[in-house]
Amino acid sequence: MKRFAAIAFACLTACAPAPDATQAPQPTLLVFPQMRSFGTTTPTAPQRPNSEIAGDFLDLAFQMETGQALPVLTRFEEPITVGTAGNFPSYMDRDLDALLARLRNEARIDISRSNAANASIVIEIISPAQMRRAAPNAACFVVPRVQSWAELQRSRRNGALDWTTLTQREHAAIFIPAGIPPQEARDCMHEELAQALGPLNDLYRLPDSVYNDDNIHAVLTGFDMLILRAFYDDQLQNGMTRAQAASRIPGILARINPAGQRGGGSVEPTTPRSWKSAMETALGGQGSLSARRAAAARAIDIGGQVGWSGAREGFAYYAYGRLQISNDASQALYAFNAANRAYSQNRIMDIHAAHVAVQLAAATLIARDPQTTIRIADQAIPAAQRHENAALLAQLMMFKAEALDLQGNTEAGAALRLDSLAWGRYGFGSRDEVIDRLNEIASLARDNPS
Repeated sequence: MKRFAAIAFACLTACAPAPDATQAPQPTLLVFPQMRSFGTTTPTAPQRPNSEIAGDFLDLAFQMETGQALPVLTRFEEPITVGTAGNFPSYMDRDLDALLARLRNEARIDISRSNAANASIVIEIISPAQMRRAAPNAACFVVPRVQSWAELQRSRRNGALDWTTLTQREHAAIFIPAGIPPQEARDCMHEELAQALGPLNDLYRLPDSVYNDDNIHAVLTGFDMLILRAFYDDQLQNGMTRAQAASRIPGILARINPAGQRGGGSVEPTTPRSWKSAMETALGGQGSLSARRAAAARAIDIGGQVGWSGAREGFAYYAYGRLQISNDASQALYAFNAANRAYSQNRIMDIHAAHVAVQLAAATLIARDPQTTIRIADQAIPAAQRHENAALLAQLMMFKAEALDLQGNTEAGAALRLDSLAWGRYGFGSRDEVIDRLNEIASLARDNPS
């Protein structure tokens, strides 16, 4: 899914003519500011009632992504230590320290750093070639019972990597490829460390969690921290069955999340395998574009038959819209508007709507409607900042900067564009990648004269 998101932006700009060298901006002449990253996280507290969250906890804790049931709950015994191996960049060190601080403060887990030889969990940087061989469709991954890449290779065929055979977690290793953008490396640490510590499942129905295959959320949310706090509560133990956990989780949530003790909650229906399969085809890179578009349309139809609204409805339309960009612009815009309506039903999905805003901003910039472009960007930028998505934030700033230029406010546009570079360096990595984004967005306005 992370890889698909990068392809999607390339498709967005592919429908515009190539930039005219005489008109395109010259971002290479800019002095790049220092890379910016986010400071202290202020996550939004869980918004849904405990009665709903209890069902989410059980589905997350006692099932794999594949649908296979987990017979018992497993977790590490505290204190838990985390070590690093390989060429670990300094920005990853800072992000890891911030993540561990959040886990201590929000999830109340006794977790700290240690050397790799003695650590409960090791995060190892491997080469892109090693990643492609081990997990060609993954941005990063976590496995149990090993502490290094070498140990992983020795254990691949002996059954040790099967999570369903665990009765307690003692060691795990997270593998992240070298050379990826800082934001992607941070996102990998959040998602994979959360899985190493707690639930192994992803649920498409969750609007407020990284435990969702839509990859809309970049960092652990308030909901995720609540789930992990419950996972490590003293009332739960290694080896508990689902029924045993079900008898205790309502009391645990009442104690640690008293604000959630209210009525009105109900667990959303389980996502059918047919919908998941359709979305996997739509998001995958294996089939033809026409087959992927058909799969996304099939997911929309399945959701309509079930009567879904919210996160799953919005995501199906969002995927369909991105796949239509280079094929049928009117269908793409229809789908993005439908996704935006679905996501706008509840403020809990403001980051989802911000992702759609990039596509809507592109459409308005192509139409040379700078006022609407600015309005869309202004509505989405706070969510991108709050949810710590620098790549999304930089793109929204770039769109607004181009719109300001179209209005003749070039000084404000230049200042905002410069600010976007600092976030872009964290979100996209290399300066060349940031410059490509600037040129792509600029081409949407400059090569479509009214």
